[in-house]
Amino acid sequence: MAAAAADDDVKLESFLQWLQANGADLRGCMIRACGGKGFGVFSTAVPDPGSNDGVAMVVPLDLAITPMRVLQDPLVGPRCRALFEEGGVDDRLLVMLFLMAERRRPGSLWKPYLDMLPSTFGSSLWFTEEELAELEGTTLHRATVIQRKSVQSSFDEKVKGLVEDLLHVDESASLIEVLFEDFLWANSIFWTRALNIPLPHSYVFPGSCGDEQIGTGNDACYSGPPAQQEIDNTAKDHSADENSKSSNTESIWVEGLVPGIDFCNHNVKALATWEVDSVGNATGIPASMYLLLADKSSAEAGAEICINYGNKGNEELLYLYGFVVDNNPDDYLMVHYPLEALRQIQSADTKMQLLEMQKGELRCLLPRRLLDNGFFGICSSEDKDSKKNTSPFSSFSWSGQRKVPSYLHKNVFPQEFMSTLRTIAMQEHELEQVASLLGEVGSREDREISDAEIQSAIWEVCGDQGALGLLVDLLGVKMAELEEGSGTEASDTELLEQFDSIRSEDYASESDEKHKKKSKINYRSCIVYRRGQKQLTRLFLREAEHLLELSAKEQT
Repeated sequence: MAAAAADDDVKLESFLQWLQANGADLRGCMIRACGGKGFGVFSTAVPDPGSNDGVAMVVPLDLAITPMRVLQDPLVGPRCRALFEEGGVDDRLLVMLFLMAERRRPGSLWKPYLDMLPSTFGSSLWFTEEELAELEGTTLHRATVIQRKSVQSSFDEKVKGLVEDLLHVDESASLIEVLFEDFLWANSIFWTRALNIPLPHSYVFPGSCGDEQIGTGNDACYSGPPAQQEIDNTAKDHSADENSKSSNTESIWVEGLVPGIDFCNHNVKALATWEVDSVGNATGIPASMYLLLADKSSAEAGAEICINYGNKGNEELLYLYGFVVDNNPDDYLMVHYPLEALRQIQSADTKMQLLEMQKGELRCLLPRRLLDNGFFGICSSEDKDSKKNTSPFSSFSWSGQRKVPSYLHKNVFPQEFMSTLRTIAMQEHELEQVASLLGEVGSREDREISDAEIQSAIWEVCGDQGALGLLVDLLGVKMAELEEGSGTEASDTELLEQFDSIRSEDYASESDEKHKKKSKINYRSCIVYRRGQKQLTRLFLREAEHLLELSAKEQT
């Protein structure tokens, strides 16, 4: 333990010297180890309340590892540029390839930074099979299995040969295994630390492409928005909303790593945000990113300076970062109707065509906050009045025999998804009636029927009864899947109490303390996440069942 701490101290000192040598400035903060979470950023002094500054750290954008930086690199740049132009790699993969190459390049200029980065992670991608089994029945379990296959496929098809060529190494089974571990590491480094950076337009397009090294201020020519990740195509975008502002309106958003800033840990009540200073007005350092204290009055000396990674539920936090938040207010539940099941129902082709015309979605995110406005939630009288006066069906005709339901203002389920379920649940005679209504509209106006008109026609014929019955079934099936392998919500609560009652010294007596502690954290994270999913399923199921009862009464 003492040797490991001493080694960390050496790495930290080398990194701080590297930051200073490359123009970074830690003005009101320090980077140090923070109790089992790797390194963090901490305040070094109480800010002057009368000061308008509040800048805690400044890092030149020349230190950022971006796709432009990779494309201008003399070792990997030429080959990566060719692959990038051919569409063989996207901008995120460029950064990962660079990290892999620099990790093994002798005398790398980035060594002080790379040495500071973690070598293992708590995200579900790194779970053992036993730990992953704790997630069976959840959306996260399926997403992790898909992600593992995707990472392996990317390595086999795009990464392995390129890295072998760049590093001038011979192919062997043992080497391939090492390279795959490097890629897994680089993948996790990117997804846990990359920021969506609003770079100045002039910085991304300097007018020429040079071969300069760190500290030159010229990045290579680059074009195109960040490629989308199939499994999680929104995760990185939300971080920018919570933590960044750009002082240049002509900005191009680029994903990359910013050494120093990326050591800020997450807290919902963050002490700081990061911003980009294009011309140096705020920091005195043009083309820089800086850490700005959000509330100087609460930044006590020694306090950890955290940023907010965004309003993320435990599913996303565990998937990307490897931690969860107890009683996370941003938790959400994913409900979806399987496409395979849709293809097997009666009149599947017609219903799929109607869904396509409506731009209907087969999956729906249900944030926990929706429950506040439901029948069993807590909602202020002001919110209730607002709900009553603002109908989500304002674009519907609501004509004919069917009346607006009395429970409309208490229905917590998004109407777009309800429209999808109405379409799927339609009976044959109802389909014929919908076709008749739409035929009247089409013949009367000689134009394409809008999605709102399709939704209105389906509502007029079907109402909510079939859709709510289908929703109750979907939530019931989801609960059964969640409980099949890990038991009930109550059993998870009991397990958490047992985990939290074990004293830390009990683990310190184990032969492999670090492994035992990491395993304990992973298992606990799984239980917190899956219990939250069961709780949300139970609460949304209760809302759906109550709506179904009310709908049945109003329809009779």
